[in-house]
Amino acid sequence: MGAESPKDECGLFGVWAPGEDVARLTYFGLFAQQHRGQESAGIAVSDGHNILIYKDLGLVAQVFNEATLTTLQGDLAVGHTRYSTTGSTTWDNAQPVFKNDGVRALALGHNGNLVNTGELVSRLGHSSAATTDSDLVATMLAAEMAHHDLEGAAMRVLPELEGAFCFVMADERSVFAARDPHGLRPLAVGKLPKGFVVASETCALDIVGATFIREVEPGELVRIDDRGLHSSRFAQSPRKALCIFEFVYLSRADSRMKGVSVHEARREMGRVLAAEHPADADLVIAVPNTGHSAAQGFSEVSGIPYGDGLHKNQYVGRTFIQPSQSLRERGVKLKLNPLPDTIRGKRLIVVDDSIVRGTTTRQIVAMLREAGAAEVHIRITCPPIRWPCFYGIDMSTRAELVAADLAVDEIRAYVGADSLGYLSLEGLVRATGEPAQDFCRACFDGEYPIPVPEHAGKFVLEDQLRLPTA
Repeated sequence: MGAESPKDECGLFGVWAPGEDVARLTYFGLFAQQHRGQESAGIAVSDGHNILIYKDLGLVAQVFNEATLTTLQGDLAVGHTRYSTTGSTTWDNAQPVFKNDGVRALALGHNGNLVNTGELVSRLGHSSAATTDSDLVATMLAAEMAHHDLEGAAMRVLPELEGAFCFVMADERSVFAARDPHGLRPLAVGKLPKGFVVASETCALDIVGATFIREVEPGELVRIDDRGLHSSRFAQSPRKALCIFEFVYLSRADSRMKGVSVHEARREMGRVLAAEHPADADLVIAVPNTGHSAAQGFSEVSGIPYGDGLHKNQYVGRTFIQPSQSLRERGVKLKLNPLPDTIRGKRLIVVDDSIVRGTTTRQIVAMLREAGAAEVHIRITCPPIRWPCFYGIDMSTRAELVAADLAVDEIRAYVGADSLGYLSLEGLVRATGEPAQDFCRACFDGEYPIPVPEHAGKFVLEDQLRLPTA
């Protein structure tokens, strides 16, 4: 997708549908959400008596094959695709997390990032090998399940968590879905002819033939089993704060949130951007894929033709998916290639969703100039990212953000563009059609809806909170 974009933690999928091939449904649900995480994938199924789990590092299609899916038989399943924001990329950190004390078992997948892990470790009161907040929560649930079923355990553990979280969980007979009280990450519920599904994005519901019912509400725990769909509230919502970057980049264009089409919101971002930052040019192009919708909107308002100027290799993973700078820099050349016959001699407007570090945008500008572009004008469909995210996007320090210390014209000079224009925060919010107060905008304005610790980062549990193995 975008060249210079932040990365979300994961995609979630859960299904309760006795008589259906739940593992295959989950496979397709995860495949539809591959963009949300490409480091590992996993599926846990239950036949009503036992939970069986299979997970590994890699893409969904690399982890699972026909033989694997055939062995995963059951009435319910939960699945997960991961991009690490807490903990490193190892098999142990792949999800779903599985806990089994010989009497009760659970499987858990998590999207988000907790900000009170130190406090939770202290409360746990016994040792754990947890290097992710997800494993920490699963350990807390397992401890409570010595006295309660999974639903009762969740109602006790969830109120203790601070930060961004969506969970899909399962015991032997039920699937559960939970969303943090601010609703920072999306989670939707759909209906199958013989069951229900939950997923991070509605595009996954479409893929498996489910009808969208509603979103899981902030502070809600949903149980799905042979009794139907049951809702419990574990916390009141002090303020709704959906991450606005879900609209900018993280979600697929064919998904919907808050009843709003992501594609249409991005198209409107492009329209507003064209009004805020016009430029004399011959062609509007997008950085594939998330830039396409906005570039079309920019073209509509500006009257400048829209065309394809960059070809994307669809078989190369996201640039950020291996979290090291050297691999990112190599990755952009593998992933994007200019079309010289289209851009030679042209003044280009290049629409992208965001700039984080600036290095990838700089490479793209250089590639376009080498391919013969006369001018390169960069237009970004969000404001400058000046503040880190502690809620599930992999940018947890200001040091990695080019806009933290540089003014817009300094960034323009660094990336080598003829001009650089960012969509205003007001314009971004207006494009969604939703009230500004219903979004988390902390990466743009530094106003965090949930207090964050002074020292937080991707390896917080590994560096500071690792406990000896029990």
